[in-house]
Amino acid sequence: MPAKRKTSNSKTPDRPKAVTKSRTAHKAKKAAPAKNATIKPVLKTVILDALADMKALEVKFLDVRGLTDIADFMFIASGTSDRHVRSVAQRVVEKAKQAGFRPHGIEGEQDGDWVLIDLSEMIVHVMLPRVREFYGLEKLWDMTVTKRAARA
Repeated sequence: MPAKRKTSNSKTPDRPKAVTKSRTAHKAKKAAPAKNATIKPVLKTVILDALADMKALEVKFLDVRGLTDIADFMFIASGTSDRHVRSVAQRVVEKAKQAGFRPHGIEGEQDGDWVLIDLSEMIVHVMLPRVREFYGLEKLWDMTVTKRAARA
């Protein structure tokens, strides 16, 4: 059987075929998001999921924009014991870090009566029911639209 002869159209390993791309195809590829691109979740959802995971009680979300410059929103939640309060707060911090949000500060972890987590635009208060009732943060910060209009 005769050996096959190489033709001019066959590929040779020492000379790769040149690949040309049009400019529009190259630009379209750049504009498309990467397959493994991660989308940063919304901080509110991350906090709510963490509070739900640890079965926090009486979770309340407050819009405090226009009332203070320290944050735009606040979460207030209760725990059944000081250990539960600390665990809920730790879970919020863990989930926030996993989602790419770094807390600016955490206060009250030692005592466990009231833990405050500062996540820049949102502040999370986790406290015992007796502490929550004593300080009444909901009454202090919860202003409906009509109250805000009357105040202005």
